[in-house]
Amino acid sequence: MRSLVVVLVAAVAVFLGGVWYVTRPDPAGDDRFASCRKTQVAGGAGSIGGPFELINAQGQAVTDRDVITEPSIVYFGYTFCPDVCPMDSARNADAVDILAERGISTTPIFISVDPKRDTPQAVGDFAFNMHEKMIGLTGTPQQVQAASAAYRTYYKAHTDEDDEYYLVDHSTFSYLVLPEHGFVEFFRREASAKEMADSVACFVNQL
Repeated sequence: MRSLVVVLVAAVAVFLGGVWYVTRPDPAGDDRFASCRKTQVAGGAGSIGGPFELINAQGQAVTDRDVITEPSIVYFGYTFCPDVCPMDSARNADAVDILAERGISTTPIFISVDPKRDTPQAVGDFAFNMHEKMIGLTGTPQQVQAASAAYRTYYKAHTDEDDEYYLVDHSTFSYLVLPEHGFVEFFRREASAKEMADSVACFVNQL
């Protein structure tokens, strides 16, 4: 009887060990960031972000791997935006400066959703005026749509052939993207630069 009990206990131990092995957090995966996450995304973090090909301020074709070489804050907007985009971009730039003071290097990225007006030079000038490190990107309508779809953003231009000052409706989230990990967090408009910096620092410290 004693031997049977020993066998049963051993079997249970093996079973529980197997369950733990299968369900344990992956130390090399996104679970390492669980303590830093403040938002939830339908479908999980892996459902946002991905490869894109756009055009930089020098008119060169670049991919996500070319521009996201360190922790990056990605924002979709347009240079003719009268208020929201400049305010959000300035806030993102402030977050980058706060992080720099803490010894954490990050890159702000501005992706235009208005390829009709935002030439490489226009988006480059806008980005540089916001922050010397900010990367401005534009592209063909198809390239912009593909990048927007990857990040699940929304935009719609109220175009009129006779109106060069048309507006573009668009979502206003900022996305934290890490090399080798991709998208890990997003920030709403109400988040302050310090709140963003604190959140980014948490993720970076888990790397």
